[in-house]
Amino acid sequence: MTVLIDTPLWPKHGTTWSHLVSDESIAELRAFADRAGLPARAFDLDHYDVPVERYDELVAAGAEPVAPRELVRRLAASGLRVSPRERRERRERDGAPSD
Repeated sequence: MTVLIDTPLWPKHGTTWSHLVSDESIAELRAFADRAGLPARAFDLDHYDVPVERYDELVAAGAEPVAPRELVRRLAASGLRVSPRERRERRERDGAPSD
């Protein structure tokens, strides 16, 4: 089981955000997020958006801290990464708002 969290660098909505992913399976990621009490709305197809305020808690719960490039590399290598194009297409198809 490997759940990864990148450095909180992404500003939006008045805070800074990290990404939480699994390099094994979406089921593993969802189970970890459920145990940590992350809201379902934080899930974005292949990752959870996590505010900086939750970073230390998630690391203490077992998420492995990695640099953003390492997170993307490992997510892509797992075959779970959703490309920006696919992300856009799914949002358009599902009527979800884009960022």
